Amino acid sequence: MRGSTFISTALKGAAMGVAEVIPGVSGGTIAFITGIYERLLASISSIGPGLWKTWKTGGLRAVWEQLDGNFLLALLVGMLLGLIAGVFGVSYILEHYPPVIWSFFFALIIASSIYMIRQVKTWSIPNVMLLVLGVGIAYGITVLVPSNGSEALWFVYLSGCLAITALILPGISGSFILLLLGMYTFVIPTVKSFLKTGSMDALTVVLVFGLGCITGVVLFSRVLTYVFKNYKNATIALLTGFMIGSLNKIWPWRICGEELVLADKVKCIRELNVLPNAYTGDSMLVGALLAFAVGIVMVWFLAKSDRS
Repeated sequence: MRGSTFISTALKGAAMGVAEVIPGVSGGTIAFITGIYERLLASISSIGPGLWKTWKTGGLRAVWEQLDGNFLLALLVGMLLGLIAGVFGVSYILEHYPPVIWSFFFALIIASSIYMIRQVKTWSIPNVMLLVLGVGIAYGITVLVPSNGSEALWFVYLSGCLAITALILPGISGSFILLLLGMYTFVIPTVKSFLKTGSMDALTVVLVFGLGCITGVVLFSRVLTYVFKNYKNATIALLTGFMIGSLNKIWPWRICGEELVLADKVKCIRELNVLPNAYTGDSMLVGALLAFAVGIVMVWFLAKSDRS
């Protein structure tokens, strides 16, 4: 892999990493619009017992080639940097300029949905029904009330398994799955704590969560690879529905509709979408509109970028 190609792939990985920190935004969406989605699925799904046979017959070089190792390494490096930037930088923006950042991601999803719809070569009645089904499922997920979660390691592992599927599933965010499981406010601060202090307790949680992620992504990638290979138009239609349905979760102006009083803090468990003039804080309308325009342009740029 040439240096420029490595950097290009790493940048796409960084964008995926940042997206995964935001509840309601999927790294899989970024992978799809940048043209690396199917290659990513193929690379991940190649991980399994078959690698042992490849190693015995061809050695490490053959294993690396089967994994598409250069591509996967560049993507993982970028994602790691993106996750770190997201945990520290994007969380700050979400806290201080929520309508602006949500407007940006709202635009990303709208433009990405249009892009994905154009990838469906044949629109049949079943494909239209799958699109509608995807919208309904994703919308239903966005209105679910988050649970209280658990800090038990088995639940941390399960959360990793479930959340990571969103990494390769456009339209459904891994962070939002964590939010529904009640784990977002535990996992993200734990990652921060480990990065800042190197705490062994935090490291244990991060490792267990990471193991769950590895399990989930290896298993689920095989399912997606199969359906993409055999039912591509139908799969894209369903995934596009997921993206459209997720828009309810990332509307820029939201107020708390229901609160849960915990021992030491008040947590909002249900939000209501409102117009800018009904927003209880600073609507930041000008900034939000500019961010929306930037999001549209960015998707256009990513879709036109080099897909090597």
